[in-house]
Amino acid sequence: MMKPTLVILAAGMASRYGSMKQTESFGPSGETIMDYSIYDAIRAGFGKVVFIIRKEFAENFESIFGPRLQGLVQTDYVFQELESCLGGRQVPAGRTKPWGTAHAVLCAREAVHEPFAVINADDFYGRDAFEKAVAFLQEPCDARTYSIIGYNLMKTLSDNGTVNRGVCEVDEHGHLTAIAERLNISQTDGVVVCGDQALPRELPTHAQVSMNFWCFHPSYFEYASHLFSEFLDARMQEEKSEFFIPIVADRFIREQMGDIQVIPTSATWFGVTYKEDAPEVRRCVNELVSNGEYPVQLWKA
Repeated sequence: MMKPTLVILAAGMASRYGSMKQTESFGPSGETIMDYSIYDAIRAGFGKVVFIIRKEFAENFESIFGPRLQGLVQTDYVFQELESCLGGRQVPAGRTKPWGTAHAVLCAREAVHEPFAVINADDFYGRDAFEKAVAFLQEPCDARTYSIIGYNLMKTLSDNGTVNRGVCEVDEHGHLTAIAERLNISQTDGVVVCGDQALPRELPTHAQVSMNFWCFHPSYFEYASHLFSEFLDARMQEEKSEFFIPIVADRFIREQMGDIQVIPTSATWFGVTYKEDAPEVRRCVNELVSNGEYPVQLWKA
């Protein structure tokens, strides 16, 4: 049976964090958050890791992860650049912001030919999430059946500022019926509100949200490429427009291209959006190590 591939979104500019958090050390032996995701992915059964990065990060990434992962898993590096996948169009003058997560995944089209999962570089997803992803990718996943690992909204908020989340609507069969990217989400006294212009402004505390852990069939690339072309025709001149994975997922559902299963996980999620999140992330990692979930040193020297 073909092993699935893990695609890691690591090209973000980390504007709210203030530095390159993708390669910051959080574990007791200098491990990044990505190291824990890759470790969980390997023991769950993934056979390849594809890093989506900016070209300027390449030397740094390869020097860190090349030696650590040699002989353990196949690796590849692809670049998300503003001019990538534009179909001959020119980048608008003054555009510096990346085109978004769905564009980032498109940049991996030539490197991924098997069922694959997509995750963020700066989120800790937990072992259970990767095991459930592999089980899905090796069996029910096909051109009409994708999935998302779902997390409870209240467990994904930050005490240090607002966050953006793909808020899911789920039917009685566990299928995603809609997903909307909501921006500037915060919580006060148990009330969760969004600071964007969309409605409803208040979100239910039991909502399932996307932490960008998606499972796709390779057919995703052709469909997303078509939607990205439409997006560019309509919104390319908007300086801060972005093409998010939830845009692709929502169209996939509404156009009845297939189903997206929402797979709940018991795993603990945590991440670093702000510098102030870092101490709590280190505490959580050290607690998992102390409890025997991970070795003190993930990779042998």
